[in-house]
Amino acid sequence: MTDEDVLSEFRSCEALLEGHFVLSSGRHSAHYLQCARVLMNAERAGRLALALAQRLPREIRSEIDVVVSPAMGGLIIGHEMGRALGKDAIFLERPTGTFELRRGFALAEGARVLMVEDVVTTGLSSREAIEAVEREGGTVIAEVALVDRSAGDADLGVPFFPLVQLNFPTFAEEEIPEALARVAVTKPGSRKD
Repeated sequence: MTDEDVLSEFRSCEALLEGHFVLSSGRHSAHYLQCARVLMNAERAGRLALALAQRLPREIRSEIDVVVSPAMGGLIIGHEMGRALGKDAIFLERPTGTFELRRGFALAEGARVLMVEDVVTTGLSSREAIEAVEREGGTVIAEVALVDRSAGDADLGVPFFPLVQLNFPTFAEEEIPEALARVAVTKPGSRKD
């Protein structure tokens, strides 16, 4: 899949939004990718996961024991990546603000994990999820995401393979351009903190 193919998938289901959004990272943007909409169709989600799996180098694919994704955003694409790779897929939750495995999920000591995210903006959530996997005894050997919004700047500490890399500008609260500040703010993500 080319970058344009991926964006076409987002546009086809109105998942590429324009306005004034507060991202999960706390940064502001005039663009928002609603991955839940692009993944609501199982066939489309499967196509995107297969394309993402093909981005992984063969040597990494062969080492993966289990797929882990942070809920909520990474849950669907994580499940589809598990299917594409023929691996179990589990997820992390934040019941008290810190990622942890629940629902009877556990990692074998030394399990080699592929972390799967929907969107990476600053990489903070990914780094927190990677730390949680390490606390649970696993080792994240790579991360994949549908979208890298960081323009390649996110340092996750592991090899990172996004399906598409976008450079929509984001702004800290004190940097919001006047034109964007005049637009009503929406916080569409799953985290309301």
